[in-house]
Amino acid sequence: MKNFSVILLLLLLAGIGTQAQTVLHEGSFTGTVIRQVSLDYLLYLPDNYNSEKDKTWPLLIFLHGSGERGNDPEKIKVHGPPKLIEAGQHFPFMVLSPQCPDKRDWDAETIYALVKNIAGRYRVDENRIYVTGLSMGGWAAWDLAMAYPGYFAAIAPVCGRIDRNYPRRADELKSMPVWAFHGAADDVVPVTDAAKMIRLLQDAGGNARITIYPGANHDSWTETYNNPELYEWLLKQSRP
Repeated sequence: MKNFSVILLLLLLAGIGTQAQTVLHEGSFTGTVIRQVSLDYLLYLPDNYNSEKDKTWPLLIFLHGSGERGNDPEKIKVHGPPKLIEAGQHFPFMVLSPQCPDKRDWDAETIYALVKNIAGRYRVDENRIYVTGLSMGGWAAWDLAMAYPGYFAAIAPVCGRIDRNYPRRADELKSMPVWAFHGAADDVVPVTDAAKMIRLLQDAGGNARITIYPGANHDSWTETYNNPELYEWLLKQSRP
């Protein structure tokens, strides 16, 4: 994994891929689990996806923040993995980036239905599905894990708020690896609740950690998603 980290870091610094051009495929999905909700999404497939017909691939779910809501998938590319992919970054896993409709919050049931739909249509390794998100998407990463604690292999919430019900349910996530990220000076979503949640998970015997950036305000996502160690850590996680 050391070589992977070095290569990924070089690509991030260069802002380009090594060979083939990266492509984000656009799609749309309508979920009717509780109410009818339509989501646009971007889907990234690894370079060798079409040539390695017998291989299944890890899948990273990226959930954007409130500012990227709407029905224009181009808006999703301003932060996180979609931004890196658009700049030419190559990843050894699939990346699914749905777009939350305007004036709505993320809905765990609809996201889960989308993930299951993608897993049924593409060669996804369902033991290695990871969730990350920033701000409103960080909250949604927590929410998705709470709604389906046995399905996802790991979550990496970034500056996400903590629902008041989460601490009482910390025991439900003790078997799911969690790596949270937050800025110490965040004046939009204070770091205190996230730090408390991580402590509760650790006390319950969970595999949980938090990285707090001393001088960062709400934008703790740029440094997080530029860090190859995040992706290296995710790829080490798998459902039992």
